[in-house]
Amino acid sequence: MPVLAQFTAPFQTRRKRSIPRVALVASLIASLIAPNIANARGIIRDAETEALIREYARPIFQAAGLGSQNIKIHIVNDKNFNAFVVDGHNMFMHAGTLMISETPNQVIGVIAHETGHITGGHLARLRSQVAQMKSTALMLQLLGLAAMAGGALAGVPNAGAAGMGAVAGGTSAAMRSFLAYRQTEESSADQAGMQFLNATRQSGRGMLETFDVLARKLRGVQGINPYLMTHPLPQVRITQLRRLVESSPYYDVEDPPELQFRHDLLRAKLVGFLDKPKVALNRYRDDTSLPATYAKAIATYRQSGVDAAMPHLNQLTAAQPNWPYFYELKGQFLFESGRGTEAIPHLRKAIELAPHEPLIQIMLAQAMLSTQDSRYLDEAVRNLRKALIREKQSALGYRQLASAYARKGDLAKTDSARRNFLARAALASAEAYFYEGRLRESQMLAKRAQDGLLDGTPQWLRAQDILDFQPPKHKK
Repeated sequence: MPVLAQFTAPFQTRRKRSIPRVALVASLIASLIAPNIANARGIIRDAETEALIREYARPIFQAAGLGSQNIKIHIVNDKNFNAFVVDGHNMFMHAGTLMISETPNQVIGVIAHETGHITGGHLARLRSQVAQMKSTALMLQLLGLAAMAGGALAGVPNAGAAGMGAVAGGTSAAMRSFLAYRQTEESSADQAGMQFLNATRQSGRGMLETFDVLARKLRGVQGINPYLMTHPLPQVRITQLRRLVESSPYYDVEDPPELQFRHDLLRAKLVGFLDKPKVALNRYRDDTSLPATYAKAIATYRQSGVDAAMPHLNQLTAAQPNWPYFYELKGQFLFESGRGTEAIPHLRKAIELAPHEPLIQIMLAQAMLSTQDSRYLDEAVRNLRKALIREKQSALGYRQLASAYARKGDLAKTDSARRNFLARAALASAEAYFYEGRLRESQMLAKRAQDGLLDGTPQWLRAQDILDFQPPKHKK
């Protein structure tokens, strides 16, 4: 169930000081590395997509010695082919990378390359390089340059002309020196990526095939000096990498059939949600495979509603009765259609098959709360509390929990129970505002929560953390 969530930088408590997940997006570095993220329509949250991406990435991160660093891979709602890192904990991949990549190995190659940037310390050194740029004009030129290179690699029309307008004139020698340094890092990331693939006994052919895609997109883009690219030209990188890939003992290793099948399902799912319904239906018109049925179910729902899509959905669950995400999709479509009671058994089945998927647990709680049936309140609270252990920054989850506690407060038979439930509701609302970056509202509700909580309890202390929090001051 792709869900678009605008990415906002969450506040962090004093007890857990860490870099906000997207703090760099607004900075010069993030703009240089990932010029499109600031204008991205949002981040796709989907249990099935995230589970498969974790499976792709886990062995690569372990081979790179990053298994304990809790690196998150975020899927950007953009159909162009692109991926990038902004720090040592967050990797971004466009949905288009998954839709265009025909095999798991191609996506795994992208992850391996980006992991090479993390292990190589390239992000820290890049910040240092930019910090040495004393000329504001030069930094602005680099931003324009990044837009040009990023646009060209993603296949954006007129990318060269747009970028050249920003970099015309000025200190070209300094920029060339800077970008030559970036080119070296890209080649270094390729080599590191191949080391990780070899360590996990996977082929590097996917990396080569990915470069072929980029090379095709660059054909016809005229007037771009190779020195004025934040990445080396794909043709050059293919030549450099081919030797490493073809000399690997794992060159002929194929993706496991079950992994390829899951990849095909995911691509079809993204097509169903992100392409126009008519486009998706035409694409799979004569295809009777299960991935095609998946895309048709989604596109039909978007075009004609849940009843029209239900035959496709039933076909999916009949063919793969143990695949949790087919039941999740049924539940999602019914819930979105105002039929929460009908959605509940399908979402329960999805959780039975995938008990550690917090996004499905949150959706089940939403469906239960939408029925206005008090019999579901305790189960909704249990699911939300479990989900929020893994989805610690889910404002949606906290808002649903606040709603459930408020309703339990309304039904409470004693004043003390009512006071406690309403205090918990206030704390959950404070958490939601906190992770939306709305500190003033968060602290107001945290104070209200403390008034109804016992001093020194974990909930009271969490409210105090919010009250004590002061956002970091930005250096001028």
